[in-house]
Amino acid sequence: MPPGSKLDLVRRGVQEVVTEEGLRDLLERVPRPRAYVGYEPSGYVHIGSGVIISEKIKDLVAAGCDFTFLLADWHAMINNKLGGDLDAIRSCAKYFEDAFRALGVPDSVGFAFADDLVSGSGYWANVVRVSKSASVARIKRALTIMGRKEEDAELDASMLIYPAMQVSDIHVLDLDLALGGMDQRHAHMLYRDLAPRLGWKQVVALHTPLLVGLKGSGRMDAIEAKMSKSKPETAILIHDSPEEVARKVEKAFCPPKETEDNFVTEAARLILLPKGPLRVERPAKFGGDVMYKDFAERSRSYGAGDLHPKDLKAAVSQGLADLLAPVRAYFARRPENLETLRKILAA
Repeated sequence: MPPGSKLDLVRRGVQEVVTEEGLRDLLERVPRPRAYVGYEPSGYVHIGSGVIISEKIKDLVAAGCDFTFLLADWHAMINNKLGGDLDAIRSCAKYFEDAFRALGVPDSVGFAFADDLVSGSGYWANVVRVSKSASVARIKRALTIMGRKEEDAELDASMLIYPAMQVSDIHVLDLDLALGGMDQRHAHMLYRDLAPRLGWKQVVALHTPLLVGLKGSGRMDAIEAKMSKSKPETAILIHDSPEEVARKVEKAFCPPKETEDNFVTEAARLILLPKGPLRVERPAKFGGDVMYKDFAERSRSYGAGDLHPKDLKAAVSQGLADLLAPVRAYFARRPENLETLRKILAA
C-alpha cells in the first residue's frame, strides 16, 4: 500500500494524531509498526468503545500494523473493577476477546493479559523509573484515564501506580503507536513527555472521538458524559436485541434541530455513516424517504428542522440493529463467556 494511502487509512475517523509529522515519518520508516490498545475488562462492551475502536483496529491492520489488544487485568484490579476480583476480571477478559472478534477484529490481532507483562523481569523496575521521572501532581493529572478524580488517590495509593503502569506497558510492548479514545490522552502524553528522559523510543498517539451517552452531556465534560460500560443505562451494548436498541434510542436525548451532545445524531455520525448511507423512512406527507450520504448533509437537514427526531431515531435504531446483527449471531453460537459475565455482574 502506498505511504499516502496508509496515512489516510490510519487517520480516518480519528479526532487527534500526536503528532502528524511523527505519523508520516513512522509510516515511511517502519514497514510494520507495532500498535496497541488497552482495555480494562470490567463489564459489557458498548457501541461507543466497541464499534469505534474495532473499526480503527481494522484500519491499522490494513495499513500494515502488527496489533496487540491488551486486556488490562491488573489495571482493572487497581481500579476496583468487578470488586477487584482478578478471577472475575479475567473471566470478563475472555468475554472481551469474544466481543471484539464478533465486531470483526482480525485473527492477526493478538490478545494479551497485563499479567503476561507484569510477570516479566524488569516490568516493575520500569514502573519505578517512570514514577521517579514524574511528579505526584503529574501522575494525578493522568488519573482521568481510570475514570477517576485526583482526590481518589488520597484513599487508595495504588491508583498512583496505574498511570506509571500504562506508560510501562507501552515501553515493554515495544510499541510505535498507541491507540485509544480521547479519554486515554493523558496516559499517552505522559509517555511522550517521559520517553526522552528515560531514553525510550517515542510513540505516535492516535485518539478516537468519544460517543456521548444516551442521556447527553448536560454540563458534564466529554469524558464524564461518554457512553460507559460502568453505567449501562447510558449505553447501547453490542449484543442488545433490536427491541432493546429501539427502546434505548427512543428514550435517548435528541432535541430538535440540535446536534451538539445529541446521542442520536452522534451515533449516526460516528457509528453508522462511516459504514455507508443512512436511510430514513417516513410517510410521503412528511417528505417521504430520504437517504443521507454523509454527516454534513444530514446535519444541515436536522439543523433546519427538515428531519424530525422521531424519524431520525427510527433510522438510527434500525441501522444499529442491522450493524450489530453479526455480533448477536456470534454470541448465539458462543454464549459461554457472555453468560459467565452475566452471572458475575448479577452476583
